[in-house]
Amino acid sequence: MLALTRKIDESIIINGNIEIKIIGIHDGRVKLGIEAPKDQSIYRKELYLQIEESNKASISNKTVVENLIKNM
Repeated sequence: MLALTRKIDESIIINGNIEIKIIGIHDGRVKLGIEAPKDQSIYRKELYLQIEESNKASISNKTVVENLIKNM
């Protein structure tokens, strides 16, 4: 993991086309602005993990249904 220190209005660039800028700091919270190409999905980590779990459950359910159909 790379740890960086940034001040308000400073940015980091990822892959030459994603910019993460510090917009504000208030009460121990950091507000970020993210500029990225429209084809890049950006999620909060907790939401991303929920999506992953949902996708895994869907794949598992699909496999169960396929096996039931095969055994008919």
